Amino acid sequence: MTVTQSNGVHKGLPSALPLVQKSSKDHDLVLKTFRLLIADLCQQFGGGHPGGAIGMAAIGVSLWKYVMRYAPHTPDFFNRDRFVLSNGHTCLFQYSFLHLTGYKAMTFDQLKSYHSDRVDALCPGHPEIEHEGIEVTTGPLGQGIANAVGLAMATKNLATTYNRPGYNVVSNHTWCMIGDACLQEGVALEAISLAGHFRLNNLTVIYDNNQITCDGSVDLTNTENINDKMRASGWDVIDVEDGCYDIEAIVRALEQARGSQGKPTFINVKTIIGLDSHVAGTATAHGAAFGVNSVADIKKLNGFDPEEHFVIGDAVRQFFQELPARGEQWVQEWKQLVDDYATKHPEIGAEFQARVRGELPANWEQHIPSSFPEKPTASRASSGLVFNPIAKEVKSFMVGTADLSPSVNMIWPGKIDFQHPDLRTICGINGNYSGRYIHYGIREHAMCAISNGLAAYAPNTIIPVTSSFFMFYLYAAPAVRMGALQHLQAIHVATHDSIGMGEDGPTHQPIELAALYRAMPNILYIRPGDSEE
Repeated sequence: MTVTQSNGVHKGLPSALPLVQKSSKDHDLVLKTFRLLIADLCQQFGGGHPGGAIGMAAIGVSLWKYVMRYAPHTPDFFNRDRFVLSNGHTCLFQYSFLHLTGYKAMTFDQLKSYHSDRVDALCPGHPEIEHEGIEVTTGPLGQGIANAVGLAMATKNLATTYNRPGYNVVSNHTWCMIGDACLQEGVALEAISLAGHFRLNNLTVIYDNNQITCDGSVDLTNTENINDKMRASGWDVIDVEDGCYDIEAIVRALEQARGSQGKPTFINVKTIIGLDSHVAGTATAHGAAFGVNSVADIKKLNGFDPEEHFVIGDAVRQFFQELPARGEQWVQEWKQLVDDYATKHPEIGAEFQARVRGELPANWEQHIPSSFPEKPTASRASSGLVFNPIAKEVKSFMVGTADLSPSVNMIWPGKIDFQHPDLRTICGINGNYSGRYIHYGIREHAMCAISNGLAAYAPNTIIPVTSSFFMFYLYAAPAVRMGALQHLQAIHVATHDSIGMGEDGPTHQPIELAALYRAMPNILYIRPGDSEE
């Protein structure tokens, strides 16, 4: 089978020479080496999460070798594909591929720092955004799915705003890896619903379907038909029956997903957690090292020396060796494309390049009102007075509410809603992907988790603003915390914040929320907040 990647010069699709897929013998060696490396890395300190990473090995080879577009030596390449590991406990999966594909910071020594107490370790127990190749910090399950939706929305908005015929300067795809547990989290289901509604065909979720969670098999807590649920949510579904070995089938599914014309894609890949170990296919494989004897047995089973550890042979190194050069070719092609674009379209080209650099327009401050009400005003009124003029004129701002647009006054004349352009609503509120006003629906948690993805797309390229009643930010608190942990530039405007919200009763009185948000590190919390503040 030959895996080709279309020439994208002046189309915005990074290209390289076609990659001829290696023989099954080559794949077999890479998969065995990868799985034994995971087992050794967990065993050295007696902890970690080996099972999922081992089961997902063939998915990783398919992505990093054949399908994803990225540049290991230029990790912040603007038009790179984004990869989100929502099941963040399987982080050794990502760390190992970052090392194998040539990310300079992820040295072999650093890879072996996993689960250590080294202060300079780049391999914490869950991925963290400040390290090369990590798009978002994930840990609490389900957050990554919503972050991926935000990343895909950012691509859609930027592409619709700036691409011109022959110059697709924004064309990247978002890939999100998930496990069984992510699909039970409320924030994930909120985000999945919204992604299907928006028809984000540049988003692919890859489901590591090993049917295991911490407590046991999935049917202990969930007997839904996941594929039917995803289809009902507006997603295309592709099944891969042998996710442990069938790289060809996985690559086919991934390429089909990349070419989707109308919907996001859900790839259901059946795997075996802890493959080849004595606890394979059980919950015991999830979150503990296998033990010295078991690791030795796995090595014998796969034809490796049980006395050797952390083995990555020359053939495996060579399997990945062309990827940094391929990535740099993509970077150079994209830079040339942007240069040609800026020559052909100088005004919009200059604006796009400023967005890439994370710069606000030079005159953005002139849109801040010069005078403010002299009498006390409700936060819902003062926030609208300040944010609406800025959001109307500064394209970096994307503003959204959780079904409270009239109540929080975060709305401006002539706004365009972020929507699929073919949507025709009964109420007559329509839009397109260039829109910067987001109707999140009654999904406060997803709203703030998606805003993290928007903010993480590139530093300051998009500044998300959310708004809701303060009480409902209790629903969103885990996502706001994750954004603060990552130092993401997001603004959350909470209205109706008084304990005097008597007419709505005690359910709407945010008595304890001030203490919660004041206690969160990395948050600038302003309350009371009048127009001038």
